[in-house]
Amino acid sequence: MPFKNLYRNYVSFLLFSLLGQFTPAYSQPVFDAFIDRQLKKHPKRFEHILKNRDVFDIQIIYTKVDRDRQGIPHYTTYRYRVDPQRYFYPAGTMGLAAAALALEKINNLNKEGLTRETPMFTLAARASQTEVYKDTTSENGLPSIGHYIRKLLVGNDHDAYNRLYEFLGQDYFNESMHAKGYPLFRATHRLDVPLNLEENKYTNPIRFELNGQLIYEQGEQKKQGDRAASQATQQQFTLQVGEASDAFPMDFQEMNAFNLMDQHRFLQNLIFPERAPEEQKLNLKPDDYQFLYRYLSQLPIETEYPEHYREVFDDASVKYLLFGKTKRRTPRQIRSFNKIGEGYGYLVDNAYIVDFEMGVEFFLSAVIYCKPGESLDGNRYTYDPIGYQFMADLGKTFLEYELARRRRDRPFLENFEVEYDK
Repeated sequence: MPFKNLYRNYVSFLLFSLLGQFTPAYSQPVFDAFIDRQLKKHPKRFEHILKNRDVFDIQIIYTKVDRDRQGIPHYTTYRYRVDPQRYFYPAGTMGLAAAALALEKINNLNKEGLTRETPMFTLAARASQTEVYKDTTSENGLPSIGHYIRKLLVGNDHDAYNRLYEFLGQDYFNESMHAKGYPLFRATHRLDVPLNLEENKYTNPIRFELNGQLIYEQGEQKKQGDRAASQATQQQFTLQVGEASDAFPMDFQEMNAFNLMDQHRFLQNLIFPERAPEEQKLNLKPDDYQFLYRYLSQLPIETEYPEHYREVFDDASVKYLLFGKTKRRTPRQIRSFNKIGEGYGYLVDNAYIVDFEMGVEFFLSAVIYCKPGESLDGNRYTYDPIGYQFMADLGKTFLEYELARRRRDRPFLENFEVEYDK
């Protein structure tokens, strides 16, 4: 191995080790005055949130995008209460990484006949695992990586995430993200199934078949590594159940972790791969990027398969920033290329927002903790109205700022004017 690679690996290991020594108690959140000023300009929107910002545990990242005359994007990033060491539950936002890495794994395998649309059959090797041999929501009635990604991005389908998690395997998933410069990332479990971290170390056997012919087979995998990510994310939160006296501690130290800054950077590298540092680039084809752009921004009513999405989802069902939970039709010239998460009281959205008509583009990511109301039972949380309204107001505030600010050159946005299913 060349000395340069040895040195790079040593530096990466040293950085990883040092990060692991920190805990939330020793890290200081970043406050950029620019975001603070934008929020304070709108007291009707944010006064309550600002007065209780620690209670709501908000984090905000905004990136201004300016193009030079060659159309190359340049970033200016502002952060508000951002602390990579402070844990929040990422929920469905894990899916952005899972979707991209699943496409990359297909490319890395480089097997003839293996594509994102090749039928993928999931087997079961343990009592806790479930099989999948058909998918009635797909066009051909069969499951595939491509269709799981459609369901994950358009409908925030957690089962679709689980199938991608099983295809990747826990070690591959984590090691790939760490190697790409996200050392605090941690994938340890499926979503919306009984949480058993030991069982989640095992992932199902998988077969890809086309017209009855085996294309690729992957046996059951078991996590081998001793640690999935830095221990910097160890922290306990108290979740209220019924009356306050019934509170119990929820320990997140071995659960999924994907901090907001890393989510923000991952999306930037996906949207503008030419700007990504070499080690953070994904092995994706131009068609893979267009596929992701389509389903990151496509609305349920524009989706052919699953057909029922147009009936059960509103335009804004998974577009929290800018639109919240409105049931109204959203303007078609404005698109959010995003991934949301919602779980254990945390509401998260990570988005690249574009107004094609006005020539506006920017990145915006946010998380807010929605504490449970005293009258609620179980572990239900009051996402509505505070959480969804905060996301909508935040998106509006920065879109208004972007519409008002002057740009030297109009951005080239044709790469993102993708063709939707219908």
